Amino acid sequence: MSLVTLIPLFPLIGFLINGIGFRHVPKSLVGIIGSAAALASFACALSLFIGFSGQPEVTHLFDWITVGKLNISMSFQIDQLSLLMLLIITGVGSLIHIYSVGYMHHDEGFGKFFAFLNLFLFFMLLLVLGSNFVVMFIGWEGVGLCSYLLIGFWNKNSNYGNAARKAFIMNRIGDLGFLLGIFLIINHFGSVEFADVFGKIAEGDYESGDKTLLYITLLLFVGAMGKSAQIPLYTWLPDAMAGPTPVSALIHAATMVTAGIYMIIRANIMYSLSPETLEIVGWVGAATAVLAASIGLFQNDIKKVLAYSTVSQLGYMFMGLGVMAYSSSFFHVMTHAFFKALLFLGAGSVIHAMSDEQDIRFMGGLRKKLPVTFITFLIATIAISGIPPFAGFFSKDEILAHVYEHNKLMWVVALAGSVMTSFYMFRLLFLTFFGEFRGTHEQEHHLHESPITMTLPLMLLAVLSAIGGFFNLPHIFNGHASLAEFMSPLFAHTHSTAHEADASTEIMLMVISVAAALIAAAFAYFLYIIKKSVPAADGQESGLKKVIYNKYYVDELYDKIFVTPITVLSNFFHSVIEFLVIDLIVEGIGKGVKILSGEARLLQNGTTGYYIFAMVISIAVILAWSLRAFLF
Repeated sequence: MSLVTLIPLFPLIGFLINGIGFRHVPKSLVGIIGSAAALASFACALSLFIGFSGQPEVTHLFDWITVGKLNISMSFQIDQLSLLMLLIITGVGSLIHIYSVGYMHHDEGFGKFFAFLNLFLFFMLLLVLGSNFVVMFIGWEGVGLCSYLLIGFWNKNSNYGNAARKAFIMNRIGDLGFLLGIFLIINHFGSVEFADVFGKIAEGDYESGDKTLLYITLLLFVGAMGKSAQIPLYTWLPDAMAGPTPVSALIHAATMVTAGIYMIIRANIMYSLSPETLEIVGWVGAATAVLAASIGLFQNDIKKVLAYSTVSQLGYMFMGLGVMAYSSSFFHVMTHAFFKALLFLGAGSVIHAMSDEQDIRFMGGLRKKLPVTFITFLIATIAISGIPPFAGFFSKDEILAHVYEHNKLMWVVALAGSVMTSFYMFRLLFLTFFGEFRGTHEQEHHLHESPITMTLPLMLLAVLSAIGGFFNLPHIFNGHASLAEFMSPLFAHTHSTAHEADASTEIMLMVISVAAALIAAAFAYFLYIIKKSVPAADGQESGLKKVIYNKYYVDELYDKIFVTPITVLSNFFHSVIEFLVIDLIVEGIGKGVKILSGEARLLQNGTTGYYIFAMVISIAVILAWSLRAFLF
């Protein structure tokens, strides 16, 4: 059996063992089995990466669907993009599994939780390994199912169940667009294999602006909007905080939400020939980045701040895709996986120490009690804020430079989002770890650093968040842009490339970006350290701040536009259509047949009176008929 087959097989085995026997497998073995499955996949992925020849390799497992000339196979593809995604998914996923051993240890659903984690990993690996759009779609749907299971894991709370259903339904909306895109690909190209479809485009006479490719890319992008939480399908992601914190880290950092970016990079030749779609991708990303960042400014739930941060950072990735900076967007996918997983796991460590308290207004002064969590959280905060030399600086700067060359207005929007990111992240850091403790005496008494199973992943992710930017060090720093060079064969047939900024322009943009981030951080320091400001209690906000705090009332708007009309229509069908059509007509026919059959039954039950009555009537009818014949 090849290594590429073993990569998704290990998590599947872990799911089967913990899933089928979660009531019987000893608790001490559950975490070991689940974590070992993820680590084994990581080891296989690392071995494949080291031995990669540079040429795409397709592993055919079996022919799945054959209809006429269309053949859809179950097969895996190993190339630069899938290898990098495999390393991120299994590497960060393994750390989250190890962290979960300590975080979920006291949960009664410990075995079930690890089963779901392994199943999620299996489907995500299937998504990135598939050599065609249909296998990708299987993984795409699978992670949607697992997100439902994990977000609603604590299903005794109805709000958590609602959040899980919301995530599932909004993802299905996007998935419909993705599915229609696949149907259009089958109709036009007669195949769903990446090599066949992209090869026909590269060798064909397709020109920029081709209408068929425009429709396909737009439909695929609808799927990406749902999975990667872009306007208007982004509201499920903040609500996904209902799940346990390791779930938030797994979904929001390196796996499910990056699926849309992965899909567009995979189909880059299509998008490069569809400039209209790319422009939509870029501006949707820009709008999402600044909208989510503005909402994050006033949130007080530690996980909600990070959730809107994820939505905003995904917007930056889509901005990069929109200007055809594909490798730069993927670079940000990688660095974001490091520092965002670290932020969520750090938040989980804080919540663990605070006895499940998530409101930063009731925290403060935790750096003394949680030194490892504080230092690692600080590193991640600096990284996401784009301050050198940490990872986020290099990846975000690359995107901003490409955006600047493409469209100056989009760059201004992106810079504004970057400023807000730095402010709300340092606001979160200062309110959580600095100042005086604002919680209860009982919470303060129980404050303690997390166990090694939780702090070890934090330390490893902190190292990656600090040095991750050097994986693609730009040429102006005497670097070799190693990641971009490694990924360059993926874009060999791309008809056009992103605009490159010259060295002086790039340095100028770096200085502006870093200065803006530092000023925002300094302003947060002034407000929350020097002035010791604490956010107001719920209900005391007013004006624009109240609108932003309530997330621009987008959820309420969706409720009025979509949920309420559907509810009214459902009630109408229930009370009117069901009563008049189903109850009166359908049930009426049934009751009529029952009455007639009851009367007809008297012919067989030996009732003498009925028989005499029938005879008299029959004789009368016969006589009347005979008399008619005699008279006429």
